Amino acid sequence: MAAPRWNLGPTREPLGLIRALQGFFSIFAFATVGGFRGSVGFRLSCAGSPNASSSAPFAYPFRMNLATFTPSLTTMCNQTWPMDVHLVGDFSSSAQFFVVVAVFSFLYSLGALALYLGYLHLYRGAGGRLPLADFLATAAFSFLWLVASSAWAKALTDIKASVAAPLPHCHPPAVTCHRDGATPMGALNVSVVFGFLNLILWLGSSWFVFKETKFHQPPAPPAPGPM
Repeated sequence: MAAPRWNLGPTREPLGLIRALQGFFSIFAFATVGGFRGSVGFRLSCAGSPNASSSAPFAYPFRMNLATFTPSLTTMCNQTWPMDVHLVGDFSSSAQFFVVVAVFSFLYSLGALALYLGYLHLYRGAGGRLPLADFLATAAFSFLWLVASSAWAKALTDIKASVAAPLPHCHPPAVTCHRDGATPMGALNVSVVFGFLNLILWLGSSWFVFKETKFHQPPAPPAPGPM
């Protein structure tokens, strides 16, 4: 295997600079989703029994149908709730797909950047095979970011609806349920922004990678003018 020729020159070109930005923003994309923890709570006013409160914690991968209110509502308000109450929906597929795309995007952009910095002479001297493979992978990741970001944006809308849903069996004045607040989801909103920002970066980099392939024909120099 040829020895690397380390050179920071590609980082001053769009080819390397965009790869570095892709890795940077991919970290934020999967960190804002994978590290999220939240909860939603209610205060309960019950006729003939002391007031109480209960909350349902939820987190990545957002299997909301497994988020149970604790303490159990079955022990409150003279057993108004015959069984445990859960949040609604399972959004794990969209959340996990988004995180997987972000993680693999980070790994690929990091590997591609290392290739540019150490083996650019092989990259540009391999008969166009490496640039072509790089272009196809970049196009594939662009498509994956489009699908993942769109699916996660829709899932986030449904997660907010699940958190905002009222408790069942709340019938004033016998049982009054007051929302006790929910964890702000600003970080998840930002994750959607990072998802579509990554889409733009990968679409943009596809052009600069395509220019490295043998299919790109540079424009011919202008013809000399008359003497």
